[in-house]
Amino acid sequence: MSAPSAATAAALAGKVVLVTGATGGIGSATAHAAAAAGARVALHHLRDGERARALATALPGTGHVVVEADVTDPGDVEAMVGAVVDKAGAVDVLVNNAGIMEDQPFLTMDLTDWRRTTSVDLDGVFLCCRHAGARMWDGDGGVIVNVASQLAFKGAAGYAPYVAAKAGVVGLTRSLARELGPRVRVCAIAPGPVDSPMTAPYQDMAWIAERTAPLVAGRLADPAEVAAAIVFLASDAASLMHGQTLHANGGGVLA
Repeated sequence: MSAPSAATAAALAGKVVLVTGATGGIGSATAHAAAAAGARVALHHLRDGERARALATALPGTGHVVVEADVTDPGDVEAMVGAVVDKAGAVDVLVNNAGIMEDQPFLTMDLTDWRRTTSVDLDGVFLCCRHAGARMWDGDGGVIVNVASQLAFKGAAGYAPYVAAKAGVVGLTRSLARELGPRVRVCAIAPGPVDSPMTAPYQDMAWIAERTAPLVAGRLADPAEVAAAIVFLASDAASLMHGQTLHANGGGVLA
């Protein structure tokens, strides 16, 4: 990870940032960026404790914590948020990054296939917003950054549940911004194709060419680039951004 600029070096100083899916590409990059910006980071994982603990040790700063939960389980999520508050004192920022993405034709899909993705990518975001948002509301406020996708705006053949869930995340973001703001500021980010473990199974030459051709940037994003935008949204520099979706997707969506 590159060193933070002077503008971002203390952007989250004193904050506790909970990153779900922290052992993934965007998640681990966000953990690094938040820690470099002065935050204590709570790294969420599911059955990936060894990697999460190694990541916590490697982050700049001290006081980082590791928590495990199934984001589709209400009890797990409530316990996770409670554990972060117990260990770190608060949840000032929630980054809803945990997600899955599967390639399957719509006409061969059944309800179980549909729910496997939407339960993580949308229900999980709801549950984390619900429990972390309640803690923020009862405390000193906070910020929620939901990781959506440019596909919520463009669509994609073979990924109907993912696209639908991410579009739902965008709508949920707008609704929560109006209901919880300004005490809890809620925004989203819509990355384009990222060079990450989630996309690695698909990354042959044809896939990369197809995904990057419509982009102004003409390339896959580095997870650190997305993480920098997430830190911006979480910081006071984005204080006027409520319910906004930041299109950090290399010009894939010009909005």
